[in-house]
Amino acid sequence: MIDWDRVKLLREEVGEEDFEEVVDIFLEEVDEGVQPLRKGDGVAGLAERMHSLKGSALNLGFAEFSTLCQTAETMSANGRATDVDLADIVGCYDQSRTVFVCGLEGL
Repeated sequence: MIDWDRVKLLREEVGEEDFEEVVDIFLEEVDEGVQPLRKGDGVAGLAERMHSLKGSALNLGFAEFSTLCQTAETMSANGRATDVDLADIVGCYDQSRTVFVCGLEGL
């Protein structure tokens, strides 16, 4: 679910103090990006939203979530946005976020 090697590498790259800020910004941005999906308002502009979320997720090691975003981005770009399971994407993010936040304490 979380690529902890990527998380450790990012922390080494940016430093401990800046890493906390990166995490805070990431979680805030992704929480905001996922909000329309929670409301079911995510079909319009879904490919662009998924592309953005995918990039953020990859940067911080949210491996499973980024894969779902990639799949949704591709489906949306191919005219199948209504076939995307938004609840699955939101659920994966919520679970990944919980695992990530809890796992940070052990790094």
